Amino acid sequence: MNKQTRNLTLALIAAVSFGTFGGQAAFAQQVQSLRGAPVDAAEPVTPAAHIRPDGPAISRDYVQQPPLIPHKVEGYEVTKNFNKCMDCHAWSRYQEFNATKVSLTHFKDRDGGELSNISPRRYFCLQCHIPQTDAKPLVDNNFKRAEGLR
Repeated sequence: MNKQTRNLTLALIAAVSFGTFGGQAAFAQQVQSLRGAPVDAAEPVTPAAHIRPDGPAISRDYVQQPPLIPHKVEGYEVTKNFNKCMDCHAWSRYQEFNATKVSLTHFKDRDGGELSNISPRRYFCLQCHIPQTDAKPLVDNNFKRAEGLR
């Protein structure tokens, strides 16, 4: 590469860099978060969402939706060594607590083989199952439940 081409390339890289990084402050002032605050501002204090009170199972909104958690889970320990959810939802204890038992699908490996215990890929419940809150939606929503679930 000759000296003139190298200098032109370096100048072009510098110009693009200054254009990209130099204009970010102006760009950030124009963009707002979904909560209406500038993106470079401190996170606004929002009122805490309240978890739904304990209650019966929550109906599903689409086919294959993991069941929603109808109770508080704050403080539940779910680690590689212990899963608080299994205190009530294990097959050996669900009737005692009037809880939903863990689905058979949670006892299969990735190849469909049956396991004697919950599959490691299904062990961390809160990856798929979530408690519901009374939080106000950040954007308007006109979602309609799946036709077969209405």
